Amino acid sequence: MAYIQEREGTDGKVRYRVQVRKRGYPLQTATFERKTDAKKWAQSVEAAIEECRFQNFAQAKRRTVAELIDRYVENVLPRKPGSERTQRQQLFWWRNQLGSLTLANLTVDLIVERRDCLAKRIVPSGDLISTATVNRYLAALSHVLTVAVKEYKWLPESPMRYVGKLPEAKPRVRYLSDDERDRLLNACRESRSSHLYAIVLLALSTGMRRGEILSLTWDDLDPERRTIILQDTKNKERRAVPLVGAAYRLLHDLRKSRSNESDLLFPSSDPERPIDIRKPWETALKRAGIKDFRFHDLRHSAASYLAMSGASLPEIAGVLGHKTYQMVKRYAHLSDQHTVAVVERMNEKIFGDWGDGDG
Repeated sequence: MAYIQEREGTDGKVRYRVQVRKRGYPLQTATFERKTDAKKWAQSVEAAIEECRFQNFAQAKRRTVAELIDRYVENVLPRKPGSERTQRQQLFWWRNQLGSLTLANLTVDLIVERRDCLAKRIVPSGDLISTATVNRYLAALSHVLTVAVKEYKWLPESPMRYVGKLPEAKPRVRYLSDDERDRLLNACRESRSSHLYAIVLLALSTGMRRGEILSLTWDDLDPERRTIILQDTKNKERRAVPLVGAAYRLLHDLRKSRSNESDLLFPSSDPERPIDIRKPWETALKRAGIKDFRFHDLRHSAASYLAMSGASLPEIAGVLGHKTYQMVKRYAHLSDQHTVAVVERMNEKIFGDWGDGDG
């Protein structure tokens, strides 16, 4: 763990540089004129690290998984409004499965066993739970354990470091056809939920995520610049979203009928909380006769429409708020015709009609 290097300085004197490395701890380094001093310092640092690890392990023997999840849900999860509801459900599943264990007894084998059990679950649709969803459950628990190590000091290290994710299928691209889109929007108009139509139209027009839409406040709208400013996104970066056409007109009308009781665009009966659209959304899908479609697929639909309208991958990434192009490559095939047209224009400009003859 300790490494001592003998070095000669510009003044000709020999000094001893010591480094102490330990997984999970920052590198410790110092330089001494005597090797004995370097050794003593290294020993003291190693002892301090081991003492800290011992204290953390002592906490791990006293604290349970349920205690940890409860503390996380109360103090950390509220800072993640976009995913709070989903992760709360995931963490309560882990709590039910492993909550009675002390953290010291939370082993890799037990987590893997529960992971594999989860992977066999049948969801309400009658299908097997997706590996991507199982991996989201693992990610939720992983962050809890990371907080336990770094902030709470309840664990010397996270067992999730050694738990593998399940291989995921290729990302799906499910988007609404023109007919499906019309049927869905009509069903949303007829919904008992007064906000469902506006929410769905906004998702189709902008590609925003459900959490981003539901957490919108009136201060996030910039009518003059026709943009929505997302302050808290999944990527933790501020993002401006264009607001045009039908979505702009709809929100303009919605502002006129706004109640001053809530700052949210789409509040529930509690002005401090957004509306829950799960049941109205499912009802609208059934009335529209649309199958195999999730709310997040509205985002895929928006991206697909952009691709088919000739938008480049960087442009799509900019609208959706992706940091890299990897996530938007799934839409590349939809813009093939646009790519062909671009190459045709380039060839016409350079070569004219040369080569168009029969021989």
